[in-house]
Amino acid sequence: MNEAASVASLKGYPTKAFVVCLIAYAFAQMDLALFGYAIPQIREEFGLSLPGVMGIVSTAFVLGGLLIVALAVLTDRLGRRRMFQLSFIGSSLLVTLHMFAPNPATLSVLRGSSIAVGGLSYPVTGAVVSEEFPARWRGFFLGLLQIGYPLGWFVASLWAAWILTDYGWRMLFLVGLISIPFIFVINRVIREPARFQRASECSYKARVRDLFAPGMARRTSILFFAQFLFVWAYAGSIFLLPSFLAEDRGFDPQGYSLFIGIGNLVGVLGYIGAAYVGEFVLNRRDTVVIWTLAGSFAFQFLIWGPTGFAASLAAYSLMAMFFYGTAAAKFAYVAEIFPTRLRATGVAFCGSFAVTLGSASGPLAASFIAERYGWDIGLSVVVGTPLFLAGLLYFLLARVPSGLEVEEVQTFLEKGSK
Repeated sequence: MNEAASVASLKGYPTKAFVVCLIAYAFAQMDLALFGYAIPQIREEFGLSLPGVMGIVSTAFVLGGLLIVALAVLTDRLGRRRMFQLSFIGSSLLVTLHMFAPNPATLSVLRGSSIAVGGLSYPVTGAVVSEEFPARWRGFFLGLLQIGYPLGWFVASLWAAWILTDYGWRMLFLVGLISIPFIFVINRVIREPARFQRASECSYKARVRDLFAPGMARRTSILFFAQFLFVWAYAGSIFLLPSFLAEDRGFDPQGYSLFIGIGNLVGVLGYIGAAYVGEFVLNRRDTVVIWTLAGSFAFQFLIWGPTGFAASLAAYSLMAMFFYGTAAAKFAYVAEIFPTRLRATGVAFCGSFAVTLGSASGPLAASFIAERYGWDIGLSVVVGTPLFLAGLLYFLLARVPSGLEVEEVQTFLEKGSK
């Protein structure tokens, strides 16, 4: 396909679907990000220690992880469009209900439920883009889809900087209602992908155990443990950084909210870079390895290096470009190495389930170490080190050429496993 024809293939529905998926994913991340900004005030109201509030985070992620795999299996059975709608509306309502939580136990249940329902946007939007885009552009746009994460956190930071200061953490969760009208756009634009319809006509029922069938078990296992370590580090950073910036660097709620929001916005450049390099320069596996290892070094510099606001913000932005920007190449890789009949299940198990388990473990472990040995040691050892190990594990995955149709990816992987 020549360049003109390649660009022409993006016109019409694929681009419309991408824009809707990106906005929906950004809304879901905005809703889920509100909790991270509210943690310092939640601790204060309920009289929780740092490990105590991280216990809420951990409990919520374990609950959410179990639920999201079940929801993803339903996505491979009932369809992308229907579950997309459920995820979007359910996330907004569950996040809003946080404001009424009377105690930490109720807050844990609401948080876990919102993680599962809102987190379903990760495999659902990925499945839609994977199955609708032409091969030459699929990986690039899957990478760009991940920009929804930093955009969501940035928008949430704007709400948090204002509402936390003037009204407190409970009123912050009213922001969850803002996204609801977008459901009408989803209903109007998103259709059931033809690839999924063909797969479902074979009467195949997705099961988690099929991810460990011969020829798939190795990739599933390596990817799961690499994702677990990566998100152990990732969650330890995003959920503890507000408290770190407040207690160690002396930033007020407005200061640390804008700090994280602006840093994530600048970090979008890293997402775009990873998506481009993974699709057009190297391949996604190698890009993930490079970005992850660079992110681990940048994170250590953030913790041990500058202490002033401007210098710390520059260090955080650099870290976000590589550490968080890895998602742009990684998500595209995860979405394409599973067959269509198992795509949402595979992405949820090796993505969302590994993510929730890592998110349940990392912040809790880091909070215990930080409380006993200080913030620098806690974040450096329990966040920076697992991130470096994750980069080494990603190196063990297959180097899949970019630009293949999803069916060709499966053929390539099957030949490599023999």
